[in-house]
Amino acid sequence: MPAMKTMPQPIAKPLICRVEADSIAYPWKTWVMCGMTGLFLAALMPPLSHAAEPAAAHEAAPAHTVKKITPAKKPAEEASAPEGKDLAVDIKAALRDKLIDRKSLTLVIKDKPELKPAASKSTATGSAHAPAAAAHAAPVAEHAAPAAAHAVAPAAVRRPAAHAVAAPVVNPKTSRDYIQAKAAALTGHEAPATGAHGDNTHGGGEPHWAYEGENGPQNWGKLKPEFNVCAIGKRQSPINIEESVTLQGPAEPLQFNYTASSGTVVNNGHTIQVDLYGDNTLTVRGSVYKLVQFHFHTPSEEQVNYRNYAMVAHLVHKNNEGQLAVVAVLLDPGVANPLINKVWTYMPLDTSDRVRMPGGIVDMNELLPKDQRYYQFIGSLTTPPCTEGVLWMVLKTPTQLSKEQIRLFQQLFPNNARPVQPLNGRPVREAQ
Repeated sequence: MPAMKTMPQPIAKPLICRVEADSIAYPWKTWVMCGMTGLFLAALMPPLSHAAEPAAAHEAAPAHTVKKITPAKKPAEEASAPEGKDLAVDIKAALRDKLIDRKSLTLVIKDKPELKPAASKSTATGSAHAPAAAAHAAPVAEHAAPAAAHAVAPAAVRRPAAHAVAAPVVNPKTSRDYIQAKAAALTGHEAPATGAHGDNTHGGGEPHWAYEGENGPQNWGKLKPEFNVCAIGKRQSPINIEESVTLQGPAEPLQFNYTASSGTVVNNGHTIQVDLYGDNTLTVRGSVYKLVQFHFHTPSEEQVNYRNYAMVAHLVHKNNEGQLAVVAVLLDPGVANPLINKVWTYMPLDTSDRVRMPGGIVDMNELLPKDQRYYQFIGSLTTPPCTEGVLWMVLKTPTQLSKEQIRLFQQLFPNNARPVQPLNGRPVREAQ
């Protein structure tokens, strides 16, 4: 009895496939188990038209790989192809040779593909994963070497332009100047200057106000938008107080509550100013104002019957509502004043220089005259931004200081007084 011929067993693990073909001309359905090569599949299937070639070629490729479709090989090359060749190539060969003549071909892969090592995953995944990998690599390359970053990351995967939009550039100098102007409006008369005294520029060439020249008081309102009130305000200070037109009669007394405190002497480029620390208050018109700072002008900014005094000290107060009340102490030559002597002792010489005074050395009562009757009116700051709504009390009796004390200040600030401003019908009270 002749030996039975056995069928050869497949060497590689078989890939289980389902090929479904439907057609009006062929009302039957074929299920085929694919062996290790596509030629075995091609031998079992009837011829199929070339119309199914593109779809079959793309569907045959495993889902985890993206392979570039190459032109069909010549018959000689197919004959020499190694066993186990990609199924897509074999199906294409069957289509080309018209071994399959169906209009519809469905291929279902039942077996899961084997996972490739992680090291080779980036190369096997092809273009589907390359953009993500390049996107992650691009930021690192940008920090390490900008030129390499542009070479590695293609234009399609570079970081979107939205991430590279820079924040608006803000001029810190302009912002600081605006804050200083606002601070001056709330807490004092003088906005600190950063340039040397007499310099008409502020910071990097920005015009700054001065007491003379093209940036003098006549042009303050044109230098910055926030200085506009200096030009158009109707209640500006200082003023000339003409006693013949004042409201004469009884007025509430000024209640000063000044105690020994400390302070810091500042040369802000426009005057000598003392920033106070301590509980010094003034009560007037039913409100309590805290003394924030005091500073000096020469000659006096306020006039009485068109007369200027040698100097004036402005004592700037502020209440809890942010309202300002300024007491003007007129200064005339005479005997040396003890408080001014203390301030001049710690007078800084350079602009923006600050000198801390010893604790308890400042006693504001040494600057006040015994007769504290006053003129009262509503005005403004006498320096930019010339904020209006300031309550002014000008003490009628001047305080004396020595000629040496006047000369020492005038050596640093020969003239730091704003000219008097129109009264514009404002009432001025004269306390009797």
